[in-house]
Amino acid sequence: MQFKKAVNFILDKLEKELPKQLSYHNTDHIKDVYNAAKHIGQKEGISPHEMKLLLTAAAYHDAGFLQQREGHEEESCRIAEKILPACGYGQAAIKKIQGMIRATRIPQSPQTHLEEILADADLDYLGRDDFFSTGNKLFNEFLTANIVKDEDDWNRLQVRFMENHHYFTQTSVNLRQAKKEQHLNQVKTKLNA
Repeated sequence: MQFKKAVNFILDKLEKELPKQLSYHNTDHIKDVYNAAKHIGQKEGISPHEMKLLLTAAAYHDAGFLQQREGHEEESCRIAEKILPACGYGQAAIKKIQGMIRATRIPQSPQTHLEEILADADLDYLGRDDFFSTGNKLFNEFLTANIVKDEDDWNRLQVRFMENHHYFTQTSVNLRQAKKEQHLNQVKTKLNA
């Protein structure tokens, strides 16, 4: 597997071709998820081979935004299927990577340990100090795409989302759960103000 080649290829393509109105689903987000996945994977004790598969999936998980928002995960899987064989990835590896990409679809329902790690990495920010600044990027993207109409609408969406979300790995539960609960309460307070 030419891991670096596979990752660099998609990051370069996304940097050049992603629609500019994506203030959240851009290469900053992909790199953030990549780094979170690496951190969680290390803490969860996965093998070096599993780490390469995980980080490849992290790099490709939102590549589908090159084509569409709705169903972008399936498009991401298609892109991975098209590109990864040329980087020496076999069918079994690609299937695992596609499983991880699909595990980021909301509502999340990962089936394997690696899928749990990527699902947690994708929403790592919910329990971090940059929750509000990162969330603001998603709010602006949702406004532009007419998914929400104003800040109250956005905050109601966030409350519903966070109340239904849970982390899957012990690492993310330990590192992010308590802070996520604080953020949820802060958003509820904003709504009630």
